Amino acid sequence: MIKWFSLLVVLWLPFAGFGQRKDLPPYRYENHIFILGPDSLPHVLLPDITVYPQSKDMSRRQVRQYNALELKVKKVYPIAKLAAIKIGEYNKVYLSFKSDRERKNYVKNIEKELFAEYESEIRTMTVSQGRILIKLIDRETGKSSFEIIKEFKGGFNAFIWQSVARIFGHNLKSEYDAANEDRMIEYIIWQIDQGII
Repeated sequence: MIKWFSLLVVLWLPFAGFGQRKDLPPYRYENHIFILGPDSLPHVLLPDITVYPQSKDMSRRQVRQYNALELKVKKVYPIAKLAAIKIGEYNKVYLSFKSDRERKNYVKNIEKELFAEYESEIRTMTVSQGRILIKLIDRETGKSSFEIIKEFKGGFNAFIWQSVARIFGHNLKSEYDAANEDRMIEYIIWQIDQGII
């Protein structure tokens, strides 16, 4: 029944303006209502819907892996968001300096400040939490950790930090891939942002 009604509405729309007065436009739009002749249709923009697998579709092993990933993301996501905010603030000040000497002094002060505040938290992270943090920094800032270090400290320092990261199994050039590799992380972040978890 609904299919036939939908078909009739679609077929009726092109001819809807034939019975109207000629001095009026065939349709108008007011307050989210599409007015077509004597009829009106509500016009509502709906948010995108993303479909993710449910836990009933996963094996026990996959559920355990997902739960572990969720805990890791919950721990490092606030740090990545804070890093994006701080990098934006630091970049504005950094670019305002005219000489390289002022910039180097500013970066040294930033390093001391950040190490004093976050060193203990970063040192207690596991290797997998570090990998997730590197990807989430790329997600939040649009730049890989390597690019950020290169921008503030130079190419040689970025190379040294990349070498150290590679020793511990990390890659500072890792990029966030929400569509494929990191889709479960994206789903967890969506749940965090929606207040579901």
